[in-house]
Amino acid sequence: MRKLTYFIACSIDGFIGDPSGDATEMVRFVDEGYSAFFAAEYPETVPTHVRHLIGMEDLPNKRFDTVIQGRASYDLALKEGVTSPYAHMREYVASRTLTESPDPNVEIVGDDLVARVRELKAEDGDLGIYLCGGSQLAGALVDEIDELVIKSYPIVYGTGMPMFGSDFAVTEFTLGEVRSFGNGVVVRTYSRKR
Repeated sequence: MRKLTYFIACSIDGFIGDPSGDATEMVRFVDEGYSAFFAAEYPETVPTHVRHLIGMEDLPNKRFDTVIQGRASYDLALKEGVTSPYAHMREYVASRTLTESPDPNVEIVGDDLVARVRELKAEDGDLGIYLCGGSQLAGALVDEIDELVIKSYPIVYGTGMPMFGSDFAVTEFTLGEVRSFGNGVVVRTYSRKR
C-alpha cells in the first residue's frame, strides 16, 4: 500500500499561513543549504515551473508520483497562469466548486475524496502520494495520512491557518528523522502510530 504524506511548511506555532493563508514569510528562509536538501530528498515537491528556473528539471521523482492539493493551493498556480503546477506527477485537485479541469494533467475530485485517496493508496508502486497543502484538505484526510513531513520555520504567526482544519481528535504519530539547518528551519518526519 502506498503512503499518503502531508508535506507541509509551518511556523513554529503550527500555522501554515497567516489568517488568509499567505505563507510568503517562510520563503525568505530558502537558502543554498536548504535548497540542496530539497534537490537531494524531495525534488518532486518543487513545482514544475520552478524546477525549470533553478535547474532541477532533470531530477527524478524520489518519493512521490502523485500529488493532491486543495483548491486554494491550486488557485495560487492558476493566478500565475500555471494550470499544471506539478506536471511531473499525476495531479489531483480537491474542489467542490471547480467542476472542469483547466488542464488534461489535472483531475478534479469533487465528491468522495476519501474514497479516491484510498483507491490511490491501494495502487501498486514504490512511490507515494504528496498531500500538498490546504488546511481543510488535511483535516478531511487526517485519518488517511500515513506520514507527516513538517518543515518548521523560525517564525511565530500568533494566529493564522492551522495545519489541520478539522474537528478535535487526538491522532498519534511517532517521530522519525529530524534535520536542522543553519537558517533555523527544522524538518521533522513522523509516521502514524498504528
